[in-house]
Amino acid sequence: MRVLGIDPGSRLTGWGVVETRGGGFRHVASGTIVLVPAADLGARLARLHAECLRLIAAWEPAAVVLERAFVARNVQSALRLGEARGAVLAAVAAAGAALHEYTPAEVKLATVGHGGADKSSIRRGVATRLGVGPRLSLDAADALALALCHLDRAPLARRIATALAREGTTR
Repeated sequence: MRVLGIDPGSRLTGWGVVETRGGGFRHVASGTIVLVPAADLGARLARLHAECLRLIAAWEPAAVVLERAFVARNVQSALRLGEARGAVLAAVAAAGAALHEYTPAEVKLATVGHGGADKSSIRRGVATRLGVGPRLSLDAADALALALCHLDRAPLARRIATALAREGTTR
């Protein structure tokens, strides 16, 4: 199973592709979409949308994973993040890709074992689990952590869905 994690931002958006290989996970690709801060917000969001469509087409993931929206301390930052998330969500829907979302605490727990990890800890955890170098950008590490979180949880989610479907047919 191949998964694309996307960590949206209005200036930097991290992305990462991870797939299952045997009993483990393999880093396929990752990077950062850099959006020019001086550019008009609409132009930045249009570029983000186009880049996400390109990533989905290039990597053909079984799922795209985003961090579930959270409450930010700074209202302006929360609005900008919401706009960037909207551009990514629109691209995922336009591509017809399956979307999954996890809370920041779920992603941190799946990546480093506790929900209060900072960005540097996440980068170290991702680098260790996937065997990638320490030069991984924080944004790409966050995106890879999203993909890892989904891959960690996908087998259990499938078993639950199967059990619920069986239960529904026996009633």
